[in-house]
Amino acid sequence: MNILITGANGFVGKNLSAALSNIKEGKDRTRPNIKIDEIYLFDIDTDKKLLDLYCQKADFVFNLAGVNRPQNSEEFMEGNFGFASLLLETLKKNNNTCPVMLSSSIQATLEGRYKDGEYGKSKKAGEDLFFEYGEKTGAKVLVYRFPNLFGKWCRPNYNSVIATFCNNIARDIEITVNDPEAKLQLCYIDDVVSEMLDALEGKEHREDRFCIVPTSHEVTLGEIVELLNSFKEQPKTLVIPEIPENSFAKKLYSTYLSYLPKEEAAFPLKMNQDERGSFTELLKTKNCGQVSVNISKPGITKGQHWHNTKWEFFIVVSGHGLIQQRKIGTDEVLNFEVWGDKIEAVHMLPGYTHNIINLSETENLVTVMWANENFNPEKPDTFFEIVE
Repeated sequence: MNILITGANGFVGKNLSAALSNIKEGKDRTRPNIKIDEIYLFDIDTDKKLLDLYCQKADFVFNLAGVNRPQNSEEFMEGNFGFASLLLETLKKNNNTCPVMLSSSIQATLEGRYKDGEYGKSKKAGEDLFFEYGEKTGAKVLVYRFPNLFGKWCRPNYNSVIATFCNNIARDIEITVNDPEAKLQLCYIDDVVSEMLDALEGKEHREDRFCIVPTSHEVTLGEIVELLNSFKEQPKTLVIPEIPENSFAKKLYSTYLSYLPKEEAAFPLKMNQDERGSFTELLKTKNCGQVSVNISKPGITKGQHWHNTKWEFFIVVSGHGLIQQRKIGTDEVLNFEVWGDKIEAVHMLPGYTHNIINLSETENLVTVMWANENFNPEKPDTFFEIVE
């Protein structure tokens, strides 16, 4: 299969071409039904002569080309309708009736977003042109009216409020929110690309004559800013916000991280150090506890305490150690010998006093620790008692 992408250098085009390249090169094997021979990328700076060749050989066309921010309103029709006309005429000239997809907008149903509603008018004209083309040629036509899109590689300070907010908040640049209650209908770029791949397989999702991305999110500007500010604070608090599977928060977090400047991509952690080694909190969650790393110097014993409700995993990732546990009020000691080259997780049982001993005379013992709750100094639930 040969695939033509117009508007290949745009936000959607870059993400789609990267996904198709991964399939073509065998890096992504989740779409075994898609066999790709060539990917033709066409944009405003591509040699116009290549369009004829690409339209001759294409087996599927994604028309993502369009104009969002022209110098004058007349360019909307030229860029959105005019190029669509050229593309379809070139396909007809080459007697190519392969499936064609059009990237339109929900603005095609609205007036007034731009002066005289020229953007919406140009998108609607492009839709009508594609539907007419399908009726006359018998070609399969897929018209998508996209809402606001967001995700990695979207240009900030252009036509995406999320790209702008992510970029500016990551750089401590002031943002303006006139109406926090204003609602946005949003689609995440990975969901868009997934739908494009479904379309390639002939499994596009439809509502009446239009195609749709089945997953979208309705959120307010205030909710977006609140989430982004919590992401911004994560290096200070170590708290990972709740990001349920397929949630808007999860997708927004990934988007935000893609805009981080180099100086924000790494941050220091507070190491609590003494003569025995160190203890460092790594990450915290709101409802699922925290992760820490403990470093014990040779011959050192740490722990010697127990909890009523709190429980932990000890996972030795480097060195050779012994974990001991004893149920309060009994004499029996449970011994777990652990090595970094044979990684396993050991439960620290509630009601059992426990310790961890570095058995090496020369190497540090490095242990990743997970606790089911964040440490609360006002209610530590930690009581000293030697194991044996």
